[in-house]
Amino acid sequence: MSADGLGWILAGGLLMSAVAMVGGVTVLMKPATLERILLPLVSLAAATLLGGAFFHMLPEGLQALDPLTAAAWLVAGFSAFLLLEQLLHWHHSHSAREARHQPVIYLILLGDAIHNFIGGLAVASTFLIDPRAGISAWIAAVAHEVPQELGDFGVLVHGGWSRRRALLWNVLSALTFPLGALLAYGVSRHFDVAWLMLFGAGNFIYIAASDLIPEIKQQAHLGPVAVHFVFFALGLALMYALACCLILQ
Repeated sequence: MSADGLGWILAGGLLMSAVAMVGGVTVLMKPATLERILLPLVSLAAATLLGGAFFHMLPEGLQALDPLTAAAWLVAGFSAFLLLEQLLHWHHSHSAREARHQPVIYLILLGDAIHNFIGGLAVASTFLIDPRAGISAWIAAVAHEVPQELGDFGVLVHGGWSRRRALLWNVLSALTFPLGALLAYGVSRHFDVAWLMLFGAGNFIYIAASDLIPEIKQQAHLGPVAVHFVFFALGLALMYALACCLILQ
């Protein structure tokens, strides 16, 4: 990968970190407004993550690896995030029982930092295989990051932090994204990173299927259900259309 490629990876990583500042807009919103827009954004994010994994990252991985090996890395990425969340939830429960003075917000920041780091690995490795697919993976990651940062910012402020402190730590936790991207770049100089892209695709699928889709399934009223599905379908359609455009180029 050329120096220009490294520049693109760094720029994408820093822009992703800047997305963490989106949480600051919550101070301008009424709680009811934020609640109204959050789940449609979550629906869109779930679809873009699935679309990025299935329409962009998986096809690229299948061109570089045999199908069984590709599937194994995909499942490994899915399983790794399952283990990560289980450990974080266990630590959360253990801390609540044994040391109630430890705020949950630190665990939220830790989980966010780890997620961003792995996201940086996934997006950068995809970019190293095919820059066009990497851009698509970056878009999917951004779509997921926006509702997550809105929610995280609200939790931090609700937990007693000032808005300035919450924004600062959200941005700092997001800086692990370019760190992961730089690690992927360094590894790519010595190893084929196609497996890392598929590992990241498994992460994307897990986040969408386990964390985001259950959120939008909780609605029982037909109106919100229809709105959420429209945003979900829109996200899939956009990622599919983007994949078709990239193939034609």
